[in-house]
Amino acid sequence: MNSRKIDIAAQWRRSIRIKLKWIPGANYSTLSAMGETIHYNKAPITEAIIDLRVEPRTEISLDRLQNLASDLRNDYPKSGAVYEATGRMHVEPGVTAAASAQQTQTGVRCLSEDGRHICQLLRTGVAHSWLAPYESWGQFRDRAQSVWCNYREAMDISSVSRVAVRYINRIDVPQENVDLKQYFRTSPEISPDLPQTMAGFFMQVQLPLDDIQATAVINQTIVPPPDMGVVSIILDVDVFRSVAVPQDESEIWSYFETLHIYKNKVFEASITNKTRELFQ
Repeated sequence: MNSRKIDIAAQWRRSIRIKLKWIPGANYSTLSAMGETIHYNKAPITEAIIDLRVEPRTEISLDRLQNLASDLRNDYPKSGAVYEATGRMHVEPGVTAAASAQQTQTGVRCLSEDGRHICQLLRTGVAHSWLAPYESWGQFRDRAQSVWCNYREAMDISSVSRVAVRYINRIDVPQENVDLKQYFRTSPEISPDLPQTMAGFFMQVQLPLDDIQATAVINQTIVPPPDMGVVSIILDVDVFRSVAVPQDESEIWSYFETLHIYKNKVFEASITNKTRELFQ
C-alpha cells in the first residue's frame, strides 16, 4: 500500500467534499458508556467555541450591543467592533464590469484582560471562545452561559435558531513527512495512479447525527508549523443543531452537554492511538 505524505514546503491546497453516515452505537475506544473522554495533559485545542444564533422580535441595534459590552467590562475590559464585508459586481453587455465592497458593523467583540476569553455580541446571536491554553468544559460552559443570559435578558429575542459547539485542534506531528493514516482515521484518499506525496490539502466531511437532530462538520487541513521538522494539521470539529432547537433555558444547556459529548465522539473517532500519544 502506498503511503500518503505531506511536503510542508509546497503551497497548494486540495479540496474534497464527501458525505458519510454516522453509525449510532459505534465502539469508540476512549469513550465510556457515559460519553466521557480521557484527559489529555497536552490537549491540542487552540480554540473552543459555544455559539447561539437567534431570531429577534425587533432588530437588535448596535447601541444595545454596546451597552451590553459595557455591562460585561469587569470580565471583558477590552472591546472592538465586529465587521462583515460584502462584495458586489455589476456586469452589463458592452460595459466594463464594476466591482464594489462594503463593510458593515454587525456587533461588538469583547475580550478578557489576558485575551484568552472572547465573546462576540452580534445582531444575530452570541459566540463565546476560549483560546489556548484550554482548561475544562465546565469552566468554558459556565462563562458562555453567563454571557448568554445577559444577552438574552438585554435583547428582544423571539427564538433560538441554532446552537453549536466547535473545537479547533492543531495537531503537531514531530516529523517532516507524515503518513496521515498513522494519525487520522479520517483523511483524504488519493488514487494509487497519482503521486502519493501531498503538498497540502483541505478536506471537509459533513455527518448527519440523526439521533440528536444535529450535524457534525469536520474540517481538516495543513497549517504552518510552530517549529522546523514539524507538520501541523488542523482538526476542526463543529457539531450544531438548527432544526427544532430547544428554547427553554435548562433544555438549551442540557443539549449543549449532548453536543459536547458528540463532539468528543467525533474527535476520538477521527484519530489513532499514535495521535493520542502526542497529547500525553
